[in-house]
Amino acid sequence: MAMNTDPKPGRWILPLVVLGMIAFTYFFVRELPGASPDTTLPGAAATTTLPDDTTTTTTTPPLDPAVQAYLDEIDEINAELQLLRTDLVTANTGFDASPRQIEYPDAVTRFTTVRDQTAALLVRFDAQTAPEGLEANHANLRTALDAAAQAASNALAGLTSSDPGTVRRAGVQAYVDAAGVFETEVTS
Repeated sequence: MAMNTDPKPGRWILPLVVLGMIAFTYFFVRELPGASPDTTLPGAAATTTLPDDTTTTTTTPPLDPAVQAYLDEIDEINAELQLLRTDLVTANTGFDASPRQIEYPDAVTRFTTVRDQTAALLVRFDAQTAPEGLEANHANLRTALDAAAQAASNALAGLTSSDPGTVRRAGVQAYVDAAGVFETEVTS
């Protein structure tokens, strides 16, 4: 009987299988059409190179100018609302700080400015007409902006009342929440 000098005759099979898988993957991936991680925006041209080295260019039609104007205005309102949120939180935090960083008269002025500018944003928003297909989104944005305007009024009322700060803090938190909902609705 012949003696096998290799005590583990199958130990070369796994490396050969792995090498075969790597080779198969390499040749398979080379045959796939090229993919682009770029997103084609409306109005932008997309260029595709085909396997036979020909190039095609397709253009996505631009958005309707009225729709684009609506989206631009909503983006501007959102940007201003987020700045107002930051201003309100900063004023509230400075008023609550120990020692106080923002004194009462300055806090009243800043809270009043946020309330008035949020009301102005609501007027700007109400002047917009939702394009077809965005009516539900528009209604959600309106609800969030209205909640922010109400919260700003409540925060100012809490600041100017004899309340120890509970109403003011709740109003500021409600404003932060409403501005967050508005931002999420705009960006989604």
